[in-house]
Amino acid sequence: MQTLNRDNFPGRQDAERVIQFGEGNFLRAFIDWQLDLLNEHTGLDAGVVVVRPRNSAAKRSLNSQQGLYTTLIRGINDEGKVVSESRLIRSVNREIHPVEDYEGFLALARNPEMKFVFSNTTEAGISLDAADTLDSAPPVSFPAKLTRLLLERWQHFDGAADKGWVILPCELIDDNGAALRELVLQLAREWQLPAAFAQWVEQSNIFCSTLVDRIVTGYPDNAADLHAELGYRDDYLVAGEVYYQLIIEGPEWVAQALHLDQLPLNIRMVDDIAPYKARKVAILNGAHTAMVPVAFLAGLDTVGEAMDDAEVAAFIDATLRQEIIPTLEQSPEELNAFADAVLKRFRNPFIRHQLSAIALNGMTKFRTRLLPALLTQVEQQGAPSPRLSFAFAALLAYYRGERSGTRYALQDDAHWLERFATLWQLAEAHDIPLGQLVNDVLSDAAHWGQDLNRLPGLTASVTAQLEQIITVGMRAALAQIK
Repeated sequence: MQTLNRDNFPGRQDAERVIQFGEGNFLRAFIDWQLDLLNEHTGLDAGVVVVRPRNSAAKRSLNSQQGLYTTLIRGINDEGKVVSESRLIRSVNREIHPVEDYEGFLALARNPEMKFVFSNTTEAGISLDAADTLDSAPPVSFPAKLTRLLLERWQHFDGAADKGWVILPCELIDDNGAALRELVLQLAREWQLPAAFAQWVEQSNIFCSTLVDRIVTGYPDNAADLHAELGYRDDYLVAGEVYYQLIIEGPEWVAQALHLDQLPLNIRMVDDIAPYKARKVAILNGAHTAMVPVAFLAGLDTVGEAMDDAEVAAFIDATLRQEIIPTLEQSPEELNAFADAVLKRFRNPFIRHQLSAIALNGMTKFRTRLLPALLTQVEQQGAPSPRLSFAFAALLAYYRGERSGTRYALQDDAHWLERFATLWQLAEAHDIPLGQLVNDVLSDAAHWGQDLNRLPGLTASVTAQLEQIITVGMRAALAQIK
């Protein structure tokens, strides 16, 4: 079997115009995959240099395959057909590890053709390290490494205004572009860099906030079979779903710089990313959070099984269409189209997403994902919506920790686990009624932001539905929701 590299598989090699902090599966199946399509079908000609963001020793490197690797995109396409498509990605040219080649790292800043910086260093990556100094070679944190590169570029090109970069962090934090810019400017102050440098960072570089969306499952379990089909071994083979979307908050000229007008990718330039973030949290993440306790206590174990179950799938669909979407700002047509895509993604036969994994920290997830819609429904209708109330009751039932006589592990903050253990022990011993359990949980203003018992009808609705779930079981209780 052949080794995957550019010697054995010659082809397009693009000019180095992109610095990418992060070598992980997500960026390779998302950003680099899109850049590869743009390079093939437009004149973008943007090759990627991958920079290892962490200073720990690298066990392997993309250089072993001269930057080449394969994406395997699997799922349900727009026509409703199950597809599995491989693509040899040529957009990545090489990988550099600053701790091993710091001069080579700094040399990236001196390349006049460099235009873009992408990153995904996990949510914790956009933060500083107290050990970082101007003389660190290299600094520890990603923002410090980026600051050092920007300083090198500013010095090399004498502060030329046309040598700034388009910086697009993909870390999953709010306003990631603004957050990264502020850390760079903070380091400029702490390192006592010239005021002209800070001015150049602000005026000649653009830090675009982004919202990224694609499920990337990583190295496939059946890699050996896939290698046989491909005819080569690929240690960086990465699988992802069909759906993808990149939202960029920034000026239209960024789209032109990326040649987005020449290829219809699912990339949108927007003035305000907030409504798109709210849409994703409420519809995609909210559907997961509403689904988990209902489906799990109905005897199901995965998202796919839940979507194959007529009653559970109907509950999720109705929750989205009737109780979540009406609370969001965008047009119903756009929101329903997004919901259609989400439900199709949930049915992806190549992804086995365990409900128990999604259940992690369910109390916080309900607060951030579903409570806003529930509060809006109460404000608009004067009463809680039935399915969101039922999802709330199902969540409390889930924290009982028992399904069909079998105990299961709960994962949440210690104070919630201790609280539920006490409350359910008292309720099952009939020392307190279920209504008191509900009242106690809803009264936690420190968690919910207010005492939810004060919302008209919510305590009574959740209590009645919880009593049904405990008395007749999840499926019979679900059948009564209209």
